[in-house]
Amino acid sequence: MTVNDCYDKMGANYQNVLGRFGSESMVKRFALKFLQDDSFDQLKDALVKQDAETAFRAAHTLKGLCMNLGFDSLYEVSSALTENLRGRQLNGWESLFEKVEQRYLIVREALEELQASE
Repeated sequence: MTVNDCYDKMGANYQNVLGRFGSESMVKRFALKFLQDDSFDQLKDALVKQDAETAFRAAHTLKGLCMNLGFDSLYEVSSALTENLRGRQLNGWESLFEKVEQRYLIVREALEELQASE
């Protein structure tokens, strides 16, 4: 799998991120580091524990990572969840988190496939 194929699979614009990072190897290097990030797990755990402050911070971190890495579809849904949690209130987050989780799994699967093809 190429890096471009990976970005296509996750619903992201590879050319956009390539323009910012300058080379395919840099895009790949930083994209694969996403697999080590625990923001999603922190978000999920905080929501289960009803910890609005930690949930907001984790969602905000996830959103920022996705923006920087060009993971457009995950960025969009994590941004919506971040805005929902901005007031540190846990109201109406469930359907937003479900979308984040669905997109996160797609991104993770694509990245794992890219990693396995090394």
